[in-house]
This record gives sequence, structure tokens and C-alpha cells, in this order.
Amino acid sequence: MKKLFLLLACIATSSVWAAPLVLQSDFGVKDGAVAEMKGIAVGVSPTIVLHDLSHHNTPFNIWEAAYRLKQTAPYWPEGTVFVSVIDPGVGTERKSVVLKTRSGHFFVTPDNGTLTLVAEELGIEAVREIDETKHRRSGSNRSYTFHGRDVYAYMGAKLAAGVTTFDDVGPLLPPQVVALPYEKPRRDGAGIVGTIPYLDFQYGNVWTNLDDALFEQLGVQPGEKLRVVIRHADETVYEGVVPYARTFGEVPEGEPLLYLNSLMNVALALNMGDFARTHQISYGAEWSIRVEPVR
Repeated sequence: MKKLFLLLACIATSSVWAAPLVLQSDFGVKDGAVAEMKGIAVGVSPTIVLHDLSHHNTPFNIWEAAYRLKQTAPYWPEGTVFVSVIDPGVGTERKSVVLKTRSGHFFVTPDNGTLTLVAEELGIEAVREIDETKHRRSGSNRSYTFHGRDVYAYMGAKLAAGVTTFDDVGPLLPPQVVALPYEKPRRDGAGIVGTIPYLDFQYGNVWTNLDDALFEQLGVQPGEKLRVVIRHADETVYEGVVPYARTFGEVPEGEPLLYLNSLMNVALALNMGDFARTHQISYGAEWSIRVEPVR
């Protein structure tokens, strides 16, 4: 009975102190890849707390991975470890790193642009290259195409479980990461310009990186009209005039609106419709948007 009590106490203590481990990939869940990653993590610590960000990312889309981390990471507690594996260059010379942000979050990933947005938003505390002589699944040295399992899930689990400290990850790198180019939000004459980093896929709403503080500089009140121009590279894909509304119900069904989404960024929608599909709009660093009042 005493041994059982001590065992339960140890498990309870480790559960309290273990950090969440959050996994993102483009593997899908039709086969065993994600389960293999989780198995490695549980092998490091049976009490580890695993969560999924998403495994249905568009294959090879590094920008999408970067945005999903930016969208979700701020809502997780300090100390959370994110493992992100969208890695079209797996097995090549790209670095495997752990980023510690000034917010106290950890990101385990290939340094291929995935860290672009969290590095900007949460700040870079330090970056370390993973020493694979110490932090690689035993017996996996001849495996070149599944670093998500053999390196990243293993490294992330060791950090989350407290088996390894950040200082022991590997050599310290300069405080910078590979960054993807994109249109940063800014004021431009009478309007504001930015990019379309992502879509609200379930509803077809178009999300931008234009935040509420920048939008407020336009001095627009609910019900007032705005001219919106969306471009893909050098081609204008959409140009129209839409009202600013606080809720979808403020416009008739099927009508467009501009609103502030749950991240307090400017977004476009059709009430009870799909704005992106209707106007053939996608997302990514090459998609830009301009918004200005109609006066």
C-alpha cells in the first residue's frame, strides 16, 4: 500500500509540473504517423499531456504552419512546448531548432520559415540547434525522412516532461530565425494595407493581418462603407465596397461585410455565405489587401 501511495504521488507531482506538448503537422490522421509521434512522447514520459493543434495542414505549406502557431500560441500558458512539423526539406541541411520566446513558450521545428510570425509576435529569447547526438530517438540514425518522430517529437517530449532543459538542447544560435517575406500591416495614404495570412475555412471568411489599432486610425463607424482591393501578386482579384459591421446579422443574408474577427483583425465575410469561394480568394504571403474609407 505504501508503494502504491508513493507511485500515485509521483504521478500526481509529475502531472502538475509537466508542460503541455502541442503537436502540429501536415501528416493527416489516415495512417499511423501522428500516433508514432505520440508514442515516442509517451515513451519519454507516461504522464505527458499531449494536445493536437492540427494535423490537417495543407501539405508542404510552411506559411500556413506559421500562421496557425501565431493564432494559437498566445492562448497557451507559459512553458508550453509546440512541435511543428511541416518539413518539405526533411533530411536536407535546414537546421532543427528550438525557439524560446520572450513569452516563455518553446517551439521545436525545422527552421524553414515556420517560426516567422511567432518570433515577431512573441519575441525571441534564444534559439538553439538540436544536438541530435543526444536528442534523437535511439536506433533512428539511418532514418532520413521522419524527423517529426525521430527528432522533434522526442525533443519536444523531453522538454515538456522536464527530462531535458532548454540549455541542454544544443548550441546557442544567433537570435534570429528564417523568415518568410510578406506584406506587413501599415498605413498607406488614406487606407491601410496588409496581407491575407489565412482563411476561416469552415465559413469561407477572409482573414487579414490588419489589427484593430491600425483599423481604428481610419475613423470608420459601424455602417460606413469601405473600398476593399485584394491582389494576388500583381493581379487584382477582387475590388468592391462593403460596410463595416460588428456582427454578421447587421447585413442581409448573402451580403458582404467587413468586421473584426476573434483575433481582433480585419476580416471579410458574406452573411450565411462563403466570401473566399465566391470571389476565388486564397491566402498566403503573396496575397495582399488594401482597405480605405469611401467618403
